[in-house]
Amino acid sequence: MNSRLSPRLTPLLLALLPLLANAQSHDPAVAQDKITVLPGVEVTAQREATPRKDGLDAWGKATLHDTPAAVTVVGRERIEARQIRSLSELGHADAALGDNYAPVGYYQNLSIRGYALDLGTGYRNNNLAMTGEQPIALEDKQQVEILKGLAGLTAGVMEPGGVINFVSKRPADVRTLTLGADSRGSLYAALDAGSWLTPRFGLRANLAWESLHSFVQHANGRRSFGALAMDWNPTDRTSLQLDISHQDSAQRSASGYMLLGGTRFPERVDRSQMLGYQPWQQPVAIRATNASVRLQHAFNADWTLRLALGRSRSVIDDRVAFAYGCWYVAACAAGSPPNYFAPDGSYDVYDYRNPGDTRTGDEARATLEGRFTTGSIGHALTIGVNAFHRGINRHWHVNDYIGTANINDPLPPVFNPSPKQIGPRVQRLNSWQRALFALDRLSFGPHWQLLLGARHVRLSEQARSKKNVLERDTHLSRTLPQVALLWRPDDALTVYASYGEGLSLGLQAPSWTSNDGDSLGPRLSRQIEAGLKYRWTPQLDFEAALYRIHQPYQYAQPDTSWAGFTFVERGEEVHTGLEVSAYGRLTDATGVHASLAAVRARAQGTGTTAFDGHQVVNVPRLRATIQVDHRLAALPGLTVQGGWRYASANPATPDGALRAPAYGVFNAGLRYDGNWGERAFSAQLGVDNLFNRFYWRDTGSSQGDNYLFPGAPRLLRLTLRVPL
Repeated sequence: MNSRLSPRLTPLLLALLPLLANAQSHDPAVAQDKITVLPGVEVTAQREATPRKDGLDAWGKATLHDTPAAVTVVGRERIEARQIRSLSELGHADAALGDNYAPVGYYQNLSIRGYALDLGTGYRNNNLAMTGEQPIALEDKQQVEILKGLAGLTAGVMEPGGVINFVSKRPADVRTLTLGADSRGSLYAALDAGSWLTPRFGLRANLAWESLHSFVQHANGRRSFGALAMDWNPTDRTSLQLDISHQDSAQRSASGYMLLGGTRFPERVDRSQMLGYQPWQQPVAIRATNASVRLQHAFNADWTLRLALGRSRSVIDDRVAFAYGCWYVAACAAGSPPNYFAPDGSYDVYDYRNPGDTRTGDEARATLEGRFTTGSIGHALTIGVNAFHRGINRHWHVNDYIGTANINDPLPPVFNPSPKQIGPRVQRLNSWQRALFALDRLSFGPHWQLLLGARHVRLSEQARSKKNVLERDTHLSRTLPQVALLWRPDDALTVYASYGEGLSLGLQAPSWTSNDGDSLGPRLSRQIEAGLKYRWTPQLDFEAALYRIHQPYQYAQPDTSWAGFTFVERGEEVHTGLEVSAYGRLTDATGVHASLAAVRARAQGTGTTAFDGHQVVNVPRLRATIQVDHRLAALPGLTVQGGWRYASANPATPDGALRAPAYGVFNAGLRYDGNWGERAFSAQLGVDNLFNRFYWRDTGSSQGDNYLFPGAPRLLRLTLRVPL
């Protein structure tokens, strides 16, 4: 594992060894199951026959059909068919997802149900926390699970929108080479190779290299990735899984646009322009390592112990000529809001340098699962303990004004870099979450299930300024309940209703407020959800969910302070939504993945009349996506692909005065599966944004500031996949 494995984890890892060495069993049937080679097909919820081993356990280790939550599973086949290679592209798979500050050349973040994911706990790797401050590689992932809504039992302290779990590929007899190129000149190569070396020991390796040519000028980059998965079954009842991956990437980051004067969108935008570009500007380099080890031991057919240990570490050399605001422009000095671009398109350029920005997440979990009956009631019990540490270590960074440019400049003026130097390194965040959790699934005959669960979390967190001054010392304990009722009248239909509570950290006041840098207190979220999952035909599944989420509202309140705003907590942010999806095959030749998400996201009771009752920023009322593939009978081996995604007008200001226009984007493609001599191969040709539509894909925020990111122009992509 990582040579920088935290000392906190070493005793936990050593504790696994005697359990592994002493485990014994007399069930010869299990070992053969461990070496079954699984076909590369997409997993869908209703088709699962057994509980998942590596998936999300927000409602226990059950099939997705028995999970009282909306879960989208993007399998390996779909990842490859849509040529998905980035987190933002993955977000197109479900209408409930959207970009939330996803610049070119930087790590990206998504929102679910209108809430940005927590970068500390919102992304998970084999159900262990993974730092979100990294470009997430997909080459070693077998499937991606998107849990929409509260998942307190899984992640503890998190934003209420949901979590995304990446499930690693397991050892199998596979050797596949993938080559790719696109119309901008990008090149891509990946190798997937694995084997069971003995009936009990298998390995799988994934390697990737990519030369990135961006649609933004001066934003070309490169990426290299390697991953290794190991499965060892020392006895028939015991299995050990190890995963480790490392990615190294470098690419200049493109700044986002901002509203002009805070009152209108930029016009006639050149998507290829890099705002504030300076010839001396260095790429943003990100080195990310993720590792996990998971031990499972079955005492008998009813009771299983699971131990898991994970480490995630991302080191960011953040270096950018950053376009931001207009503090040094005359128009802004005269009264135009300085945290937006000037009315004439002028903006300030900052030399921002923050090398060695290190984010770590260490997690350990022990879970005991068992089944028993009390009278006529069946119980599926899950109890466990969990410890999670998140650390942020940063230097006293440079963020120095160097000049002013304009969005209409063909090329920004060249300025001298700041003479200032990086300051001392400080542990900015030291956060511990310790938790006890339990869930009991009670079965009342074949048709009814009642789920009762709770997670008791203790949060201890210290935050320090760049000058190493303690700014916040948080200590709290909270019990977060979860309850759900399921009705299964037959094997095809599940109807459920659920209630859950979650805890999320408070937000930090933006730099332009009177209490700049202050962090507000944690927020308690509450969610109710009702839904159904129905197998329409043996090949086609349908899901629907209706939900309502409450969370305290933290925002910059206009006032008479020297800054004109103070960051406060007042009122609630309430998201009420409906999600509908259908996936599977309409016929043997035609497949479909379609989803629609409608959400009413409003602030209420804020004390600021102008903000109450308006749709929350960066949450369109309606999103839809559909992807269709059809195998042509007249041309065996050829598949036609098409896709469309839509977003309604997207709010850009909290008073609802400005909205990015609605947009629809079409994609198209062809895939041919054939043989070259005795070797099978697959070739794909795809066109993203077929009609080259301009649109604002994201009005999301970062550290309290809202940015505008245009969608990518038309792109032609070619991929060839050959077994070796």
